[in-house]
Amino acid sequence: MSRIHVVGLGPGSWTGLPIGTYQILQAGKKIFLRTERHPVVEELVKKGVRFHPLDELYERAEDFESLYQQIVELLLNEAKKHGEIVYAVPGHPGVAERSVQIALQKGPAAGVEILLGPGHSFLDELLLKIGVDPTDGLLILDGTSLKAHNLNPSVHTLIVQVYNQEVAGEVKLTLMDIYPDDYPVTVARAVGVAGVERVERVPLYELDHLDWVDHLTTLHLPSSTEDRVTHRQFSKLVEIVEILRSPEGCPWDREQTHASIRKNVIEEAYEVAEAIDLDDPDALSEELGDLLLQVVLHSQIASEEGVFTIYDAIQSINDKLIRRHPHVFGDRSAEDADAAMGNWEEIKRREKETKGIPQEESFLDAVKNNMPAMDVSYKLQKKAAEVGFEWPDVEGVLKKLKEEIEELRVTEDKTEELGDVLFVLVNLARYLKVDPEEALSRTNVKFRRRFAYIEKKLSEQGKSFSDSSLEEMDAWWNESKKLEKI
Repeated sequence: MSRIHVVGLGPGSWTGLPIGTYQILQAGKKIFLRTERHPVVEELVKKGVRFHPLDELYERAEDFESLYQQIVELLLNEAKKHGEIVYAVPGHPGVAERSVQIALQKGPAAGVEILLGPGHSFLDELLLKIGVDPTDGLLILDGTSLKAHNLNPSVHTLIVQVYNQEVAGEVKLTLMDIYPDDYPVTVARAVGVAGVERVERVPLYELDHLDWVDHLTTLHLPSSTEDRVTHRQFSKLVEIVEILRSPEGCPWDREQTHASIRKNVIEEAYEVAEAIDLDDPDALSEELGDLLLQVVLHSQIASEEGVFTIYDAIQSINDKLIRRHPHVFGDRSAEDADAAMGNWEEIKRREKETKGIPQEESFLDAVKNNMPAMDVSYKLQKKAAEVGFEWPDVEGVLKKLKEEIEELRVTEDKTEELGDVLFVLVNLARYLKVDPEEALSRTNVKFRRRFAYIEKKLSEQGKSFSDSSLEEMDAWWNESKKLEKI
């Protein structure tokens, strides 16, 4: 079997190069360096060690993942050609080396054995320099693939592979999702290498302003219990709600049940909708937080009853989203929104059958009455249209609308006939591909705005509503409309 012997060049200094690595490099095997941009390489050249650097692959690759894949393919081919080769990487081959992990995955299938070591990790030098004991909690993440959901401010965090200012900029933006803009970050370059080492502490927003950041750079973010950090964590919300429901918590929160706060979920959802209608991002952010509180509070009550936890609820929706989007996470396709919705409904129907949920007695039983009447009306008509119960075009709807308005004019039962008019209007909205609830909400907002203009004009003239006429107020209403178009 062919072999690739992966060795580490140490953290940077010549004294940090493991003697075992040096012996392997002198054994006469063909040597490949992931990069020759490493402080010990100059010494290796002086001592007559010959090697093949792979730096040119960095210039051609579209991203780091494709780069590492290319490196591994090259190494596997060279190993099969020569029998055994040496692959030297900075630091330790088992620490922050994505190419090595890929080689370990692909080597066996290609008939190539991957041997690791020796090596000396840069982490040893770095932890001593910044005074961090890893047993206090340490998170190590790759800067080239950093995601906000991987971060945990409650423990020390090291961001490795911060190759240049561009990567530093991407890392900064990701960190700012979790940390304050001025959070202290220690930037360490080539720790332990005399004449090259540089360690500075800067606020996060300055991270990508440092022109000396290079392939030997690592970031350290200290653990934090500051409110401005912990209060951005979902886990903190779960903790707060748990405390509020505890014997030492809030008397009101302790007394609540699913039934007692049922209305709160509906109220908060409507306040979210209102913030959307008002196009107010700040209000939307706050109202979404209030709605999230209801989710966590109900989950905490269920947890105390031993029924489910917030994490069961999260798993449930994650599983459902993946299961009902086979055109994204599976092998189906969906060319448009209608096809995607078709996938969703078909899978939903099969799930009910699997669970033994009885089919509805009526085709329309699938539309529940636990929504506002306008939403129910919209869904009823949409459902009926699935089996062809609808007008062939919008002209039929308009004709029906005229008919219902005339019946409203001449019939004594105004409530029923007005309901018929509204029902047809909802159907008209469906034909026009307009959400009637959204349309009416927008008009409500518009009415408030224009009526407020009338109030403003009355106030400017020292008048009240009783001092004004309908004609005067209507004139200001029209004036408000004209100002909106400017």
